[in-house]
Amino acid sequence: MRAAVVMAAMLPGMALAHPGHGADGLVHGLAHPLLGLDHVLAMVLVGVMAAQLSGRALWLVPASFLLVMALGGVMGAAGVALPFVEAGIALSVIVLGAAVAFGLRAPLAVAMGLAGLFALFHGHAHGAEIPENAGGLAYAAGFLAATALLHGLGVLAGRLRPAALRVAGGAAALAGVVLLLG
Repeated sequence: MRAAVVMAAMLPGMALAHPGHGADGLVHGLAHPLLGLDHVLAMVLVGVMAAQLSGRALWLVPASFLLVMALGGVMGAAGVALPFVEAGIALSVIVLGAAVAFGLRAPLAVAMGLAGLFALFHGHAHGAEIPENAGGLAYAAGFLAATALLHGLGVLAGRLRPAALRVAGGAAALAGVVLLLG
């Protein structure tokens, strides 16, 4: 009886062990943005910046990031060259951190464009680093979901006191400088 229970419990895992089910891709996609400090900082900062702008920016700035990041992911997965990807990612942390630290109130279109520009680099990195055994759509769904989660955390963090946001934004910008130099 015990053996039958163990076998029944293993069936779902054995089914996912075969390629083509996308579970590996989803897990890898979810993990990729969460395991890199550069990605975490930039994506949370996008949410904080959106919260500082408020109104329609709360969803338009993160949505523009997600849309362009998906495009960058397709480019990276397809092997389309994009120069200075790592520098672009580091600069995203510097610029977004400074924007949060100084509480810049850019026009909505500028904030969306800035988020989109940096999203291209982040998406390209995600797409270029897709594991061979990962399903592409599942992987993309994973990194988009993780990014949306980080944006949401940033929007929530945007409710912190302005002084705390200045310190956090400044610290993030300094981390970006370290990323750029190192």
